[in-house]
Amino acid sequence: MTTSASDKAGILIVDDMDENLIALEAVLGPLDQQLVRAHSGEEALKAMLRQDFAVVLLDILMPGMDGFETAANIKRLDQTKDVPIILLTGTDADSDYAYRGYAIGAADFLTKPFDPWLLRTKVNVFLELHRKTRQLEAQAQQLRRRLIGDRVTPSEDRFVTIAEQLASTEMLLRGTEGSEAAELADRVSELERAVEALRTEAHR
Repeated sequence: MTTSASDKAGILIVDDMDENLIALEAVLGPLDQQLVRAHSGEEALKAMLRQDFAVVLLDILMPGMDGFETAANIKRLDQTKDVPIILLTGTDADSDYAYRGYAIGAADFLTKPFDPWLLRTKVNVFLELHRKTRQLEAQAQQLRRRLIGDRVTPSEDRFVTIAEQLASTEMLLRGTEGSEAAELADRVSELERAVEALRTEAHR
């Protein structure tokens, strides 16, 4: 099945050297997702405020705002704080680079030259998580529309409670990686059944 442009997740690649950006594009091209370049931390932040990204690949050693500072700024903004960051650096990196990256909130850390298959695999994990997040958000929005569409009843406050639970589940999902996303999907499914039960009760 062909993926439409609107369905493609954005991948932001950040490096001050064009040859490194070209290499990343060659490695990630088979994933058939939208690749957006940024040559500096400042460009990366502007790009992230303009559109949604599933993952950011961020070089550490850049002039001006380096990768650590850029990652810290990404995690500081509400709009971008949940976007996973993979930090990239050369083989001559200081031994504490990985510790500093994880302390800032980076999701992963790779040393150049990296294995193309490994990089694609790691990025694909975050693409899949992003896809599941979007699906659950759409499901939550659908349930909210159902709640708003109901006429006012004595059980309306109970509908509001369920809506709040859905919002809480979304927040948990945004901070979750890997297989836990499936568990949260089950929670949303349970909430949907609860909403339907309340709707039935309210309209008797």
